[in-house]
Amino acid sequence: MSDTVVVGLDVGGTSTRAAALSLDGARLGAGRAGGGNPTSHGAERAAAELLAALRAALADIDPIRVRAGVIGLAGAGRLLADPNGRDAFDRAWAEAGLRCPYAVHGDALVAYASGTAAPDGTVLIAGTGAIAAQVRDLRLDRTADGHGWLLGDAGSGFWLGREAVRRLLADLDRAEAPGDLGRRVLTELTGVTEVDDRPRATVDAVVQAVTRRPPVELARLAPLVVSSARDGEPTAVELIAEAAAALAESVSRIRPPGATDPVVLGGGLLTGDTPLAGAVRAELADRWPDAPLSDAGDGAAAAAWLAARDLPEVTDAAALHARLVPPPA
Repeated sequence: MSDTVVVGLDVGGTSTRAAALSLDGARLGAGRAGGGNPTSHGAERAAAELLAALRAALADIDPIRVRAGVIGLAGAGRLLADPNGRDAFDRAWAEAGLRCPYAVHGDALVAYASGTAAPDGTVLIAGTGAIAAQVRDLRLDRTADGHGWLLGDAGSGFWLGREAVRRLLADLDRAEAPGDLGRRVLTELTGVTEVDDRPRATVDAVVQAVTRRPPVELARLAPLVVSSARDGEPTAVELIAEAAAALAESVSRIRPPGATDPVVLGGGLLTGDTPLAGAVRAELADRWPDAPLSDAGDGAAAAAWLAARDLPEVTDAAALHARLVPPPA
């Protein structure tokens, strides 16, 4: 089996990562390029980044050895429904020297597979946006939220940033001195450290600073909330608790009570030792005490595993997962 190579790509808005692995678990090559999401960057630029990551991963490998591949990205359905976008990806695949077929899966499925080999379970992702998805037979079955900043993404980085600004504005409306989080948000948005003697002037400055930028940029305030919560700042602690409850509620829309299959946590806000990750884990453990919880890991390796599962020589998908997908750090 060591002669067979599979390729996986984890394509995001800020980076594209590729991995080439043999079925015995050897990592033969890796590549990284810029953001390759066609929804964010357009099909041609996305395909160019895909090609750059593939070429780096295949630098020391004969592409003929590659038997299967999977590309994981947000908005996979939009790519599949767009002939021009799919043509651009097909050309990039061929220019990398690959002649095998490839499949396109949503990033939620790849995140799930990076945390577990179980065919059924749930994945919850919170980064700039937020989505929960139920997985059945390693296919996305149902999703909750993921509706974007205007209509949803409760508990996401955008949500935390927006709520932090709202709390600051409420303090200013009441002519109350903002707390530590509010002052940090004020400085980040306007560059000033003190509230003007006329609170309304400060309100106007905050509103103008937010509205002159794309709405999604509110997500860059989320690290301020997280770090302030880590320091015990009351408003930040409250926002983290509300975000955790909102994320758990999204999971409740699609996950039956008492379910014991695994839950995988993904996205920058939920992986690692963060206040929100801890709060979400507590919420989920309270609602599903018998469900194992794990963090998402190497998405490119997980995509390669998804590609390999259907090869005829693969008889034990769980054992293959243990070889190909490293546990989260």
